[in-house]
Amino acid sequence: MPSESKTIEFKREYTEDIRKTVIAFANTDGGQIFIGVEDGGVVIGVPDPNGDILRITNTIRDSIRPDVTLFTDCRIETMDRKQVIVVEVQRGTARPYYLSGKSIRPEGVFIRQSASTVPASEATILDMIRETSGDRYEIARSLNQQLTFDTAVAYFSKKNVAFKEAQKKTLGLIGDDGTYTNLALLLSDQCVHTIKLAVFEGSRKTVFKDRREFSGSLFLQLDDVYSFIDRYNRTRAEFSGLDRVDRRDYPIEAIRETLLNTIVHREYGFSTSTLISIFDDRIEFITIGGLMKGISLSDIMLGVSALRNPNLADVFYRLRLIEAYGTGIPKINECYVGYGRIPQIELSDNAFKITLPNVNFLASVGAKSGENGLSEREKQVLKLFEKADAVTRKDVEQAVRISQATAIILLRGMLNRGLIKKSGSGKNLKYISVFGNTNIQKN
Repeated sequence: MPSESKTIEFKREYTEDIRKTVIAFANTDGGQIFIGVEDGGVVIGVPDPNGDILRITNTIRDSIRPDVTLFTDCRIETMDRKQVIVVEVQRGTARPYYLSGKSIRPEGVFIRQSASTVPASEATILDMIRETSGDRYEIARSLNQQLTFDTAVAYFSKKNVAFKEAQKKTLGLIGDDGTYTNLALLLSDQCVHTIKLAVFEGSRKTVFKDRREFSGSLFLQLDDVYSFIDRYNRTRAEFSGLDRVDRRDYPIEAIRETLLNTIVHREYGFSTSTLISIFDDRIEFITIGGLMKGISLSDIMLGVSALRNPNLADVFYRLRLIEAYGTGIPKINECYVGYGRIPQIELSDNAFKITLPNVNFLASVGAKSGENGLSEREKQVLKLFEKADAVTRKDVEQAVRISQATAIILLRGMLNRGLIKKSGSGKNLKYISVFGNTNIQKN
């Protein structure tokens, strides 16, 4: 009889603790459990092997998730003229396996270390999930399997779309192994990802007016965040002859499309919150996750669709929140046609930022100041565009007669206010007016 090791375990008799050892073998390199053998390797046998095998198979079937029965085998062997039960466990393909009542947490997931069965660390659990589920966050198994869907059920019902077990499997909320995926976590009431929203006084992040953090199902966050932003989307009345024209600070469709974009295209593998900042002159949406490999900003502007979370996008499509893939950014830009100001998109390796300009801002500031709300230096910069389609920082320094540092600050402020936009980068960086003509600067 061999001694206990990483792949061999002795049990004097059957107890429910055998399930922990089965889990550990299935999560590690497989192994054999000998029931009816003392720790030192002395064979004592079992009095009722058939009854024990029934209890073992029932325990494995009922208390271990995902189903590991395909990777286990129980048989009776005779050793030293005594009957012993051998439970053979193979390394599973749906790791991590866990106790059904404990979920995918260290207290429910076990591995083998030398001749011992020990709880797995969170890092080890996440490694197993990535190894068996791939890199896509939404299809990996959720660490939390105790999920509820009150908000989702109400949302699907409102849209007259079925949301039973069959639909959960079809949509990808339940994986092939019968466990909840991270997509289910995102739509559940227990969603751990949040959206943080702040309202600032003026055009800088110096004075807070309000701040909130929105949690819960992504459906709840979508509705709550939109309602919150709408409170600050004021209506400005203008007169064209005898007719009164009401215009919101931000096109409603642009806010809707931008908010949907931040939710659907976010990289949920990171725990950082989505950030939304409301200023007097703009709203900034910062989403974790840069562009997908092989996709450029110009591709996105043309409507090319590369989905980081295709299952999540499919859910939103079925609920008619998304009309067609790849139309979000073009729609946002179309909302600003005729306003003389355009949204800005900025990218980094790990983040995506969309800035929606307040179409009423210049008029509202001008109403208070008696002019268009432009400083003298800003007017001088815009006047440059009467003779050139694009200008450089040095052009601004010479025309306005300011230092390099002051020019950088001036241009950055005009970018934030949506008065100009960047073209090119590095040594080829230039600035372009968003107005098409500069009559806007004249009193």
